[in-house]
Amino acid sequence: MSKLYLFLFFLPLVSFAQQEASFPRDTSYTVQSTYQKLIKDYPNIEAVKPALPAGVTHQSKIYRTLGERKLQADIFYPQQKANKKYPGVLLIHGGGWRAGDRSLMLPLAQQLAAQGFVTVAAEYRLSLEAQYPAAVLDLKQAIRWMRAHAVEFQLGGIPLDQDQIAVLGCSAGGQLAALIGTTQGVDKLEGEGQYQQYSSDVQAIIDIDGILAFHHPESEEGNIAAQWLGGTYEEAAANWTEASALTHVDKNTPPVLFIGSAFPRFHAGKNDMIKILEKHGIYYETHVFQEAPHSFWLFHPWFEPTLEYTVAYLRQVFSQQ
Repeated sequence: MSKLYLFLFFLPLVSFAQQEASFPRDTSYTVQSTYQKLIKDYPNIEAVKPALPAGVTHQSKIYRTLGERKLQADIFYPQQKANKKYPGVLLIHGGGWRAGDRSLMLPLAQQLAAQGFVTVAAEYRLSLEAQYPAAVLDLKQAIRWMRAHAVEFQLGGIPLDQDQIAVLGCSAGGQLAALIGTTQGVDKLEGEGQYQQYSSDVQAIIDIDGILAFHHPESEEGNIAAQWLGGTYEEAAANWTEASALTHVDKNTPPVLFIGSAFPRFHAGKNDMIKILEKHGIYYETHVFQEAPHSFWLFHPWFEPTLEYTVAYLRQVFSQQ
């Protein structure tokens, strides 16, 4: 693959990040930068290209306004069938809580929509702009926004099933997805603003290579996590604990799908969480790509099985035919 081709192919994704960067931003985590890091050790990988499937419609909306700051989301929805509501999926990008943008989630959002889900890829405030718990508040607001506009907008004409919403995240997004899913009804993380009459609870969690505990024997989190959490563990222990899904998992936690790479550090706390899920009889699945790098979901050959695991799990927990 020539350098010119790489430049031309990845240019739209880089531009996507730059066009909204009127606030402090780290643009180092892109498909291009990750490809360049991985290609030496994984010479057969190919980046997954965004492509709108037949029958899928797309629109962009502002889901939250904070002064002059407007948080945007991309919505994808399948062709409507009469008298049918579709489950929803909120997708959360990774990037160490300080980099990345929602364009990273577009290929997965598009393909999930083709399988019969209303998908929303939302941006959220990163650590250079606002520290924890700002990202959590933003994303919980996005879930409320989805419910609030399921009838008003019908998300482009497709009724969203407000009782069937999943949260899916990758890497730091996976950590956020697990945290959001395990903090059902926790007041301190509920946020403020519009749509407070709508619940931010979700009915399913999909954690793709996101840690479940920041301060844990398996965790290797350091400066990047500290930038988001307001200090090191010694300086901000309460945040490190509160931001860990493992702290909150209990009998009210919804079903969970874990999809992971070969790197144990990104599974920190998973085995402990599984023990709690089993104690309460909560359904879960776990899949590990033993030879895969972190960020595997951005590349072939791992994108397809990641999609397949996700669709099968969602249909299982939502009983969707």
